[in-house]
Amino acid sequence: MTQLHLWLRHESRTTERRTPVVPSDARRLVESGVRLTVEDSPQRIFPTEAYEAVGCEIAEAGSWVSAPPDAVIVGLKELPDEPAELVHRHVFFGHAYKRQPGAEALLRRFAAGGGALFDLEYLVDDDGRRLAAFGYWAGYLGAALAVLHHRGGLGTPLRPTSKEELEAELRSSEGELTALVIGALGRSGRGARVALGEAGVEPTCWDLAETRDLDRPVLLEHELLVNTVLTTRPIPPFLTDKDLDEPGRRLRTLADVTVDVGSPLNVLPVYDTTTDWAHPVRRLREAPPLDLIAIDNLPSLLPREASTDFSAALLPSLLDFGTAESRGRSGGPGVRSGGPWGRCLDRFHEACRELGIELGTDDTEVRDV
Repeated sequence: MTQLHLWLRHESRTTERRTPVVPSDARRLVESGVRLTVEDSPQRIFPTEAYEAVGCEIAEAGSWVSAPPDAVIVGLKELPDEPAELVHRHVFFGHAYKRQPGAEALLRRFAAGGGALFDLEYLVDDDGRRLAAFGYWAGYLGAALAVLHHRGGLGTPLRPTSKEELEAELRSSEGELTALVIGALGRSGRGARVALGEAGVEPTCWDLAETRDLDRPVLLEHELLVNTVLTTRPIPPFLTDKDLDEPGRRLRTLADVTVDVGSPLNVLPVYDTTTDWAHPVRRLREAPPLDLIAIDNLPSLLPREASTDFSAALLPSLLDFGTAESRGRSGGPGVRSGGPWGRCLDRFHEACRELGIELGTDDTEVRDV
């Protein structure tokens, strides 16, 4: 069987400090017979030398474009705009299956090059549960930034920190407030509740039962809202522009952890652009004031903790990627029919079909072995 070759790419976004594979788990991969190439990256939270010390091959940042065709390119966030044709199999968060801005263009790049997207958002077990996610830390940071801003203690521009430092800031912040977490029972909701607890805030917690028949007047009575709901089917929005214009609205700070902006499934269609580290807060309304925090790489503010947890969860799936004897279209190890990676590939094909994108002769097809 062909040796699995994973290629850990440098992240092109300058504020992305995380990695999907930390050095200790890179060692496990190498010891298991995986060939692991790691691109040099000055911004990755773990130094390149730590990967070299555990047996990884080192390559220049961005050199994945000329990697061997059978290499599986592993990353987290968006790809650069070039090359126009993507010939490799890529593992990352593509954000391309709900008609987000740029989604069709990305999928057409894969179709043009004969590559494939294994979207980490759709790497799930047999019951549909995500196998590796940053949700807890996204919720934690979304709530933490929201409460610090609400209490006047959020410094900008944002910078990566440690959990200990952030907890100290939360504990020293002061001011009474009422907070609501929507999606409170999920990973992100749990993180949000923990962060609010560190700040001495006991939030109202809503989940499926409360959102089936949303009580907007009660929602608007809270001063701070943390949304952690990411839906895969159309549901009524939690907030509309009309709600924001209610004169009696007490809501002052809105933290959208899911940042599903541009998607027709967005449950908070009250803004159209994200915020970022340089400008983490945007004023949505002046009277009464309402501020938005909508940062789409929140866990990168705690890069060491977030990467370590995510890598540990992803490792078993990476070890399983090339175990089947089927072949991908590039000639490298394929994936099992069914199973987490097989479902990822099926979802990629489905998304392309929904957009009328022709994949041509598809020898990346998942086959039983």
